[in-house]
Amino acid sequence: MGNLIKLLNEAHPIRTILQEAAKRLNLGSYEHRIALGAIERPHYAYGVYNAGYLAKKLGLARVSLLEFGVAGGNGLLNLEYHAKEVSKLLGVVFEIYGFDTGAGLPTPVDYRDLPYSWKEGFFRMDVPALRAKLTQSVLVLGEIKETTKSFFEEHRPAPIGFVSFDVDFYSSTVSALELFHSKREDYLPRVICYFDDTIGTEIELYSDFTGQRLAIHEFNDTHEKIKLSKAYNLLSKKITEPWFHQSWVCHFLDHPNYNKFVGREDQQLAIKPN
Repeated sequence: MGNLIKLLNEAHPIRTILQEAAKRLNLGSYEHRIALGAIERPHYAYGVYNAGYLAKKLGLARVSLLEFGVAGGNGLLNLEYHAKEVSKLLGVVFEIYGFDTGAGLPTPVDYRDLPYSWKEGFFRMDVPALRAKLTQSVLVLGEIKETTKSFFEEHRPAPIGFVSFDVDFYSSTVSALELFHSKREDYLPRVICYFDDTIGTEIELYSDFTGQRLAIHEFNDTHEKIKLSKAYNLLSKKITEPWFHQSWVCHFLDHPNYNKFVGREDQQLAIKPN
């Protein structure tokens, strides 16, 4: 009954039914299923594909994908799946890194971490079990405020093209955003970002004054040449998905390749005949 109620509350229930059928049965090519959103974690598919596409347009052979907040590891495993599929399409090689303490959520610092919704110890990781399943991802374990500082020197990653931020807390998101303080060549000029904890339910009641939304606003206020902007190309679509509202793009405005042309070459418009 719960699923039926949820379906009836959908703006486009028939589309949702077809979408789910295509996802479960793997109907059509991977590219077609991305376009339809008929795929597990479509926000990951979108981030991986567009990171790979931009890297290829810039002449880069490798690009990195990051997940902050690995927890049980299902997201990281899904990220590996999308990386393999997109690599087949674009010929770009992906490096994948998952950041987590392994011990679950820390103690909330104050009201900005929404302690009415989250408890210390939520989302612990079974590290040996997850490592046994991963095929290409690297786990970066430890306190985020420390691992973001040592990450580039220790791992020498390819330029970063997609980052998922799923760390729940304001304080943890602030620490994760420290990732963007390395030299510009460590990133693509525009990095697709997904912030999981920005919509929620009537329990979380996320606002611009707590949690990840506050961390994003403060980041923009304190960085002149690095800006997190909503993905308006997604929000302008006739049919929107919830994850469209959780998608941002990190613009490195002074990146040496920010202005490099990556558009279509055939953009001349002819006058229509009478």
